[in-house]
Amino acid sequence: MTKKTVPNLIIDMVFLIALVVLDQFSKAWAVASLKDKPAIPIINGVLELNYLENKGAAFGMLQNQRIFFILVAIVILTCIVYILVKAPCTKRYFILHVLLSLIAAGAIGNMIDRVSLNYVVDFIYFKLIDFPVFNCADIYVTVSTFVLIIVLLFVYKDNDLRFLSFRTKGYRTLDDKISTASAEVSDHGEKENPDA
Repeated sequence: MTKKTVPNLIIDMVFLIALVVLDQFSKAWAVASLKDKPAIPIINGVLELNYLENKGAAFGMLQNQRIFFILVAIVILTCIVYILVKAPCTKRYFILHVLLSLIAAGAIGNMIDRVSLNYVVDFIYFKLIDFPVFNCADIYVTVSTFVLIIVLLFVYKDNDLRFLSFRTKGYRTLDDKISTASAEVSDHGEKENPDA
């Protein structure tokens, strides 16, 4: 981590905290306004606010796996922190910071619920397609993950992500070490067989 990295990380942290606060505020509102009450239609027959206590993952999958989800969230957050610390401080990586902060905020928002309540508060329901009830944290994770996949496939090239390579002694990256070793083998072979 360099001095230039610190301001970026502070911005990431402020953005992440704001997202988590928004998620928790929306869930607190859902508990106060929707629990044990009829659903509130937003668009008749299409979208409504409907309280649900979800003991599974996003959209109700894998019910009653609380410890598993907390461990997965910790692993994801650790990976995100590593990437954000290593990412170069240039405009090219701005979208990466935003998307990873969104994913982290979603993971933290739902993890807070699992730790404190043993379930996640969901309240947004697309009735038209009978889509599983979800919340703001789920939106953060699913939308940003989808966009991240597109960005990784079509925006960033292999060289743009070289900052994620593990450094090895005497070489910039593991790829550099392999390339150097291959060149040395090739050079050695040419010296032994100059007429080849």
